[in-house]
Amino acid sequence: MVEEESDFGHYGYIIPLSFMLLILFSGTITKADADILGKDREILLSLKSFLEAHNKMHRGKYSEWNRSSDPCTWDGISCDSNSSRVTGIDLSSSSLDGEIFGNFSGLTELSVLDLSSNTLYGQIPDDLGRCKTLKYLNLSHNNLGGQLNLTGLSNLEVLDLSLNKIRGGIGFTFPAICSSLRVLNISTNNFTGSIDGCFEGCPNLEYVDLSANNFSGHVWSGLGGVKEFNVGENKFSGSILPEFFEGDCRLQSLDLSDNGFYGEFPDEISNCKNLTHLVLAGNRFSGMIPSSLGSVSGLQVLILGGNNFTREIPPSLLNCKKLVFLDLSKNNLGNEIPAILGSFSQLEVLVLHGNSFDNGLSSSGILRLPNLSRLDLSYNSFSGPLPAEIFRMQTMQYLNFAYNQFNGSIPYEIGNLTQLQALDLSFNRLSGSIPPTLGNLTSLLWLMLANNSLTGEIPPELGNCNSLLWLNLANNNLYGQFSPELAKIGSNPMPTFLSNRQGTLVPGSGECLAMKRWIPANYPPFSFAYNLLTRKSCRTIWDRLLKGYGLFPICSPGTSVQTFQISGYLQLTGNRFSGKIPSQIGMMKNFSMLHFGHNNFDGELPSTIENLPLVFLNVSQNNFSGLIPTQLGNIHCLLDLDLSLNNFSGVFPTSLNDLHLLSKFNVSYNPLISGVIPSTGQLATFEQNSFLGDPHLNLPSFINDSTSSIPDIPRSPIIKRTTKLATFLVVIILVLIILICGALSLLSYSFVKGPTDNPSGYLLKDSKCQHHSTSSSSNSSSPWVSDAIIKVIRLDKTAFTHSDILKATGNFSEDRVIGRGGFGTVYKGVLPDGRQVAVKKLQRKGVEGEREFRAEMEVLSQDAVAGTVGYVAPEYSQTWHATTKGDVYSFGVLAMELATARRAVDGGEECLVEWARRVVGENQQLGLDQYVVPGLMVGPGLNEGAKEMGELLSVGFRCTAEAPQARPNMKEVLSMLVKILGYEGDTCYDV
Repeated sequence: MVEEESDFGHYGYIIPLSFMLLILFSGTITKADADILGKDREILLSLKSFLEAHNKMHRGKYSEWNRSSDPCTWDGISCDSNSSRVTGIDLSSSSLDGEIFGNFSGLTELSVLDLSSNTLYGQIPDDLGRCKTLKYLNLSHNNLGGQLNLTGLSNLEVLDLSLNKIRGGIGFTFPAICSSLRVLNISTNNFTGSIDGCFEGCPNLEYVDLSANNFSGHVWSGLGGVKEFNVGENKFSGSILPEFFEGDCRLQSLDLSDNGFYGEFPDEISNCKNLTHLVLAGNRFSGMIPSSLGSVSGLQVLILGGNNFTREIPPSLLNCKKLVFLDLSKNNLGNEIPAILGSFSQLEVLVLHGNSFDNGLSSSGILRLPNLSRLDLSYNSFSGPLPAEIFRMQTMQYLNFAYNQFNGSIPYEIGNLTQLQALDLSFNRLSGSIPPTLGNLTSLLWLMLANNSLTGEIPPELGNCNSLLWLNLANNNLYGQFSPELAKIGSNPMPTFLSNRQGTLVPGSGECLAMKRWIPANYPPFSFAYNLLTRKSCRTIWDRLLKGYGLFPICSPGTSVQTFQISGYLQLTGNRFSGKIPSQIGMMKNFSMLHFGHNNFDGELPSTIENLPLVFLNVSQNNFSGLIPTQLGNIHCLLDLDLSLNNFSGVFPTSLNDLHLLSKFNVSYNPLISGVIPSTGQLATFEQNSFLGDPHLNLPSFINDSTSSIPDIPRSPIIKRTTKLATFLVVIILVLIILICGALSLLSYSFVKGPTDNPSGYLLKDSKCQHHSTSSSSNSSSPWVSDAIIKVIRLDKTAFTHSDILKATGNFSEDRVIGRGGFGTVYKGVLPDGRQVAVKKLQRKGVEGEREFRAEMEVLSQDAVAGTVGYVAPEYSQTWHATTKGDVYSFGVLAMELATARRAVDGGEECLVEWARRVVGENQQLGLDQYVVPGLMVGPGLNEGAKEMGELLSVGFRCTAEAPQARPNMKEVLSMLVKILGYEGDTCYDV
């Protein structure tokens, strides 16, 4: 018993000791865990400090993180439920600016990182490549650059880098990170090179999107288990081999659009039995449309536009009972619509634009398709009256017959299409009046009737179109008054938008072509990004428009608060409308753009117009009289205001000086207005061209106030000679004019490459020079982004916007003025990163202004609050370089408009006319021959013709003078051209 007690006593000692050791051991783990958790907390707090240091003004959810609470409860942070370790960070759409934080790898359990939809820039740091546990990485919709190096992320399953500016090849990163990768999206970047071999070691890849880059070479053929494969809008070439679809093809969506593929498309596509979307548009495929597609029973979308397929459409396609979207545009399908198209009874969308059709509209049967909701027959050669069958298509929502030769009137039966949301009959030969039955179309969003021969008044019934936001009636023969009932147009589009949000919008093609016609393109706020539209981004924008989401910020009436709300335009220019604009115009609160120019409107401009959230207002070339409403100064988001060529009188309202965003302004040829233009503020930034023909206006001393003078243009004597000689000269001159036009066109193309399909006839504004930029503003989900996203100023690797400058200086408030110069005013401000700056707003343009500006920089750089000085003009793209303490801080690219001093293209490009004006103007100020052309322009070895080239350009920019009175007539043009040819003495011609 003693031994037993001894043994018991022994074990009785041992058991409590073991328990205590267990407790002690457990305590040790808890302490270690606590230390690691504390490290996670410290890294997150350092992340917070980093973000706050780079974002002084706009801060996101991270600003609420604090040391006294559990990091797992912080907004944007997720943790493992067992270990409480930080596993996820979601700071998407958090107004992040600057470079990426450099210590994410310190969070050793981090598996999810989402920094998408911000404005991050710089290169992806090497630290991210050391985040070994990352499974999900999303850096999309930012402004990141540099080259890609993420070789350490071997556990990554989802990678999204879309919509950035990352460049170079991808061979260094792939296939190094491929073993677990399922989803890859690197679309809309600047990647180059080949993709051969990059994805061979990616056995789990299912979704691959490489679209909108600059990849080249042959496309990857090892699809394996990929379900969605998109390489659209690259530079791939070659033929698609049958091996591409060998084996167990699991493809559901294949997009090869807008590349350089050619040859016949292989029948082996039929091996992909799960295929629902096939997009081959914009290549050089030829031969027959694969008949084997008929065996792909689940095919829903087939987009073949812009190829060279033969006219024959295989009957086997009728077996694709689920096919709802068919695009055969730009395929040279002959003169007649193929009759087989009328047998696709299940079709909802049929796109046939650009095929030179002139027959078969009725006989093909496409107008009797029972489910058709979208029909695009634009850019064909149809003529005669609009077919009556159109107006029995009860399911029709989008009808596009633009750019044809239809004539006759618009039938009253158009009012039967009650589901119609878009009607485009522009650029035809339609006559007669606008049918009042259009007022039945309460879901109508777009009505495009521009460039026809329509007559009569706008029917008041159109005011019943509560959804109508985009109305273009330009360049017809319409007359009569603007009825007060019309002010109800677009008053309540929300029911239509809500209906579109609930339904599934079919992904399509042709959206870019349509939007370039339907959406104002060549003036703010769209001009900076107009040619950045890609097939994918157009679909996104199209989707946003149809669902009623705004594309750019507008101000609520009476405030400067900007909101992204949907807004419309009204385009009436180039008609014969008359009478007064009713005061009810102030009810059109969903409209941000009004163009009433080139009509016969009279009376006073209603002051109620201040109730509209306008960014654009043009009432030029009318007969408006009375005072210019002072209330215009309350439209704080106004960017473009044209009051020229009217009969306004009285004192000029200085309230317009409060329009701090105004970038284009013209009050010329209103000779009865008087008053003083302030020497500081927004109005002082405009040049003489904005005040021509206003002799009673007192302009600041730095503006030439001889506004009524017209330049003398030398006239050549006209002496009669023989008819033979005159005929010879006329022929020579005509040939010369053709050559000049060709040269100017070639030069214009070199400087400014426009869209494939010219939408100029639909623009809300006539423009002498159409700008298209390669703006760097593509750092958002939509290229049509707000100024709040566009990076126009960069200082010490930190980017700021024009809006930030306005906020920093209190909209260039007088109480921020710290100095004035003969060429501008200097304001004190605080930029978003907390840096204090002196901002000079240049108010006198030209070479002299530039020289003075540079001189003042040296003085200001010594006296600036924090050693940083810069110049910001009212135009978003206008900026300069400031030199301080030996360092050059780039504030963007100076828009080259020293001659015109008006809005230039983002990226610093200028159109040919502006270039000519600048060159001639600078040469004159420097005392050079006005016809000297830079050698860079004419090229090496071509200086022999530089003088003649300069003379021709001089003629060109005289012909495009802002003031009509300053332009030479044809007789004078001929005289100048003859002089350039070298004819002297008694050389004569008849006109």
